[in-house]
Amino acid sequence: MVRLADLPEWEREHLLSKQLPPLGPLQWVSNTKPMSEKRVALITTAGLHFRDDQAFEFADASFRAIPGDENADNLVMSHSSANFDRSGFQEDVNLVFPLDRFKELASDGVIGSLADIHYSFMGAGLLPELYEGSVRGLAGMLKKDRVDAVFLTPV
Repeated sequence: MVRLADLPEWEREHLLSKQLPPLGPLQWVSNTKPMSEKRVALITTAGLHFRDDQAFEFADASFRAIPGDENADNLVMSHSSANFDRSGFQEDVNLVFPLDRFKELASDGVIGSLADIHYSFMGAGLLPELYEGSVRGLAGMLKKDRVDAVFLTPV
């Protein structure tokens, strides 16, 4: 783990600016559907995309679509945090984007199915309110794909 004192001043100030108050009461949705019937999408903040896709910029609130039928081993990471170790991702993409594990869960009947498309954001760059537009658009896409639950891997 990197210590704040060891970071360049601009990175230290950026991280300290993220000391925000709690978001408030959680907005829970009542859902009684069993996991074995739920359609699940994966979302990561690891800055993943395919080589031919546009790379994430440092201050980028957009997302990249990751089709579930593509080989996740072909994903690249453009996450730019100075204190993020990529070695685990390079060994096994499932550490930050567990698509293969969720395919196994669907095959075993633990979850009902996987969404057709999954998504990646570039974490660590912006304050939460700057993601709102992208997230609202993504919520509509998830609804259209009949997604019941999302598994988030924050990086």
